[in-house]
Amino acid sequence: MPADTTDIDDIREQARRWLDDDPDPASRAELQAVLDRLPTSAPELADRFAGPLTFGTAGLRGPLRAGPNGMNLAVVTQAAAGLVGWLAAQGGSGPLVIGYDARHGSRQFAERTAQVATGAGRPALLLPRPLPTPVLAYAVRHLGAVAGVMVTASHNPPQDNGYKVYLGADLGGELGAGAQIVPPADAGIEAAIRAVGPLAEVPLGPPGQVLGDDLVASYVERAAAVIAPDGPRDLAVAYTPLHGVGAAVLTAAFARAGFPVPGVVPEQAEPDPAFPTVSFPNPEEPGAVDLLVALAESTGADLAIANDPDADRCAVAVRDAATGWRMLRGDEVGVLLADHLMRRGVTGLYATTIVSSSLLRAMCAARDVPYDETLTGFKWIVRAGGGSAPLVFGYEEALGYCVAPDHVRDKDGITAALTVAELAAGLKAEGRTLTDRLDELAAEFGVHHTDQLSVRVDDLREIATAMARIRAATPTALLDHPVTSAQDLLPEADVVILRTAAARVVIRPSGTEPKLKAYLEVVEPVADGDVAAARARATEAVAALRAEIAAALGL
Repeated sequence: MPADTTDIDDIREQARRWLDDDPDPASRAELQAVLDRLPTSAPELADRFAGPLTFGTAGLRGPLRAGPNGMNLAVVTQAAAGLVGWLAAQGGSGPLVIGYDARHGSRQFAERTAQVATGAGRPALLLPRPLPTPVLAYAVRHLGAVAGVMVTASHNPPQDNGYKVYLGADLGGELGAGAQIVPPADAGIEAAIRAVGPLAEVPLGPPGQVLGDDLVASYVERAAAVIAPDGPRDLAVAYTPLHGVGAAVLTAAFARAGFPVPGVVPEQAEPDPAFPTVSFPNPEEPGAVDLLVALAESTGADLAIANDPDADRCAVAVRDAATGWRMLRGDEVGVLLADHLMRRGVTGLYATTIVSSSLLRAMCAARDVPYDETLTGFKWIVRAGGGSAPLVFGYEEALGYCVAPDHVRDKDGITAALTVAELAAGLKAEGRTLTDRLDELAAEFGVHHTDQLSVRVDDLREIATAMARIRAATPTALLDHPVTSAQDLLPEADVVILRTAAARVVIRPSGTEPKLKAYLEVVEPVADGDVAAARARATEAVAALRAEIAAALGL
């Protein structure tokens, strides 16, 4: 329905006020072009002014475009001013360290953040070039910074960018030192952002200090030290950074650790904000790792590894004798890493999230290892246990792994890749593979088969409607078994959890993408050592479970 004249006049006036305050000539010209097309452009203009991007625990994330409902220099200037003001109001001391990836606008947004910080009298330290998010998270701790900003949209589509905030020990405390923010910090920063006055009155200082490559070398050295120094290193790895910023750091870390340098997919080796060879720059998306698998096959690699564009996630593909190369699920990599660290004698707390497989819980219970389960997101994982035991490993099924919390208190796709390689090389030396070890864990604990029902929407109201439907008509049985537990985590989180004796479903909207997700798990006992038969039964059951949940959600 077209906007009426009153609505158009109101939005036009909002746009004119925005134009008067926008510091970027390019975005002013972009917005003026939209105004010039009125009334035809009324829906687009209304969307740009539907409301400001909200600063939450994931910071800011949105499309690159002019207006308050987008990522642009005006929004970043306001966000930086609010953040710097909030840090001062909390009494936080120390520099602000700022990193950025290779997306459109990232460097400009990082440099403007530095100017806002120095304009407020706070030292600003810029990473020397586009680098992985884990390097920024490491720098916050290593440099004793009051906070860190990472300009990245991670694995979002090319037209997006984002702004993530980490706190140092001074304001984040012991568990949150170098970790992403959690409430109430997000609400405090959001309030400070909304209190920022005209952008012309935000003082801009010098560009800050650009750090040297010694910081990156320090990260690489510490990353290589995450694995044991004397283990097997005979392993051929194919790798892709998916047009992101991970290649130089990952290959340096592998070389420093004594592994052969991975072969890199040439078409995806260099940072490219257009991500030309993939529909979505996310290793989980269909087709994203096709070039990686082709390289692994043609070079006879033992293992294939992908990072997402900011290299905080790690995907692993293995050669399967029956089906060829296949991507391991995040839960499979998570339990492999946890099992490997336990066998290496790493003692402390192991943690995952409510949407991850229950296998880690079973492993920890059987081995008398401290375990905790959190809401989705590494901001919660790194705070697991509340300090009851030191966290030594955490993972989430969306390809995020923290194998060394004292090194990077966040997911880190570089150290995860190194630790997977250490495990794979050790198994290879024994004539075994990662899939062999997965079969051994299944024989011991049962097959824990996980999958997802993931639906991308154009209208977020579709997600709200589906969540309302499952709450109003919650299934009483799944797979012909009674639902023994139905939990609704509102208001703490928009999550519904259904359990039967042998299945679990966790339904929630994505926190970073316009998606509704249902996380499915079926546990199938292994009879007479026949893991393959148990896997087949579990696969069939999960397929049926997906259909039942889709129907219950009205999808």
